[in-house]
Amino acid sequence: MDLHSVMCVSDLARALEWYEVFFGRKADEVIGEEHLWRVGENAYLVIDDRDVRASRVGGSMITFGVSGPELSGALARFASHGIAHEPVETYSNGVRHVEVLDPDGNSLSLAALP
Repeated sequence: MDLHSVMCVSDLARALEWYEVFFGRKADEVIGEEHLWRVGENAYLVIDDRDVRASRVGGSMITFGVSGPELSGALARFASHGIAHEPVETYSNGVRHVEVLDPDGNSLSLAALP
């Protein structure tokens, strides 16, 4: 099964800058007006600012499973670019979780297993 999760954004240029910091790289693929980051073998996060998506801007939520070092690296990258995030929570099972909001309020969370 393949996954294409769309994050609806209001300003493509602003979103591209933000998502490039979030992922630490430019989009892996551009198809038409959609920019795609490969986040798994057959999984992509897509950003789209077309008018047809306007009513959905800011309403997306997604969680990425990452390793502990990936989480630490992402938090350092966010800090160096001024991207704020919620406090890192540690659940009773040892999972560390943090929520990050894009400029439109879409929620991207990172969860690291112990």
